[in-house]
Amino acid sequence: MRQVYLDYNATTPIAPSVFEVMKPFLTDHFGNPSSRHSYGFAVQHAIDDARQQVANLLGAGPEEIVFTSGGTESDNLAMIGSAAKSGGFAGHFVISAVEHPAIAEPAAYLESLGCEVTVVRTNRDGVVSPDDVGAAIRADTVLVSIIHANNEIGAIQPIAKIGQICRRHGVRFHTDAAQSIGKIRAKVDELGVDLLSLAGHKLYAPKGIGALYIRNGCLLKPLFYGGGQERGLRPSTENVAYIAGLGQAAKLADRSVDENQLRLVGLRDQLLDGLQSGVGSGLTVNGDLNHCLPNTLSVNFPGVVGQQLLDRAANVCASTGSACHAGATNRSATLAAIELPENVAQGTVRLSLGWTTSAEDVERSCSSLLAAWESLVAVL
Repeated sequence: MRQVYLDYNATTPIAPSVFEVMKPFLTDHFGNPSSRHSYGFAVQHAIDDARQQVANLLGAGPEEIVFTSGGTESDNLAMIGSAAKSGGFAGHFVISAVEHPAIAEPAAYLESLGCEVTVVRTNRDGVVSPDDVGAAIRADTVLVSIIHANNEIGAIQPIAKIGQICRRHGVRFHTDAAQSIGKIRAKVDELGVDLLSLAGHKLYAPKGIGALYIRNGCLLKPLFYGGGQERGLRPSTENVAYIAGLGQAAKLADRSVDENQLRLVGLRDQLLDGLQSGVGSGLTVNGDLNHCLPNTLSVNFPGVVGQQLLDRAANVCASTGSACHAGATNRSATLAAIELPENVAQGTVRLSLGWTTSAEDVERSCSSLLAAWESLVAVL
């Protein structure tokens, strides 16, 4: 039986045109971008084009884009690079309770070095209050970092309002936009951010490539040292093929985000309706679908364990939560943050749709998930 992929929040396939753009830089155009001859010039031109394409997607200048190995490196550069001082690390950080580990873990690391971190709680829908973020800012706050959209339940944060507060306080503001880029509009000036992270493999580009937007005038210390590539903030010979692929993916996203958003909302609602028709009122939804990523549906199946359900619905490829916690039956940090009871959280399944998801895929996945749920409930 053909499998239905509903785990786009974990990773996306490489778009065909992205792959086509990448291929020449894995074969003919193999030069080092730092070489001052035709082989180097050809690949440097491709990097420049990709930088402009990513900048266009974000409404930024190309000089404000630094290529990295992915979202995690971008987040670490934003966090640790903001804390680095001449004598070590110092300062106060504000993050939310629903951050990806790529922010939560660097924050814990900085705490171990003597920095202080305030974690702002969310409401039951996983959304932070801008006023709570403002109240957490102190005179020694060096960075506020609030995720744009949560990777598990899809909750979209009020980034623009938080950005206004940070500006009033004169505090640097970062957002991890790995899950939101390409799904919803994300222009840096509208959001009011100084730093923004994105990951290629959430955007139909390869794994192992990402970028960090750094507003002009925002200074960071590099995580490591070497040559002068990427403004000295990412000193390593550039991964040209993957950078070119990320540029093409950004171009695709920039011209299709509104259209895809409408289509995905329709498919997500179709999926929820189908599941509710079979399970009934016992099926609950995590988060507010009116303030959620258009492709993301986090639901709690009653009376079963989410992973066991997915194991039985073998033709549906999905997750119980973040892929970083796959296989765990305890509450994730996000589900704990929204105070979802343990017995409810054990039945959580995250279903995330993508560009290639069809109405037929939704129908087939509904049938499979409902059959698996009914069989488990019958046994219990």
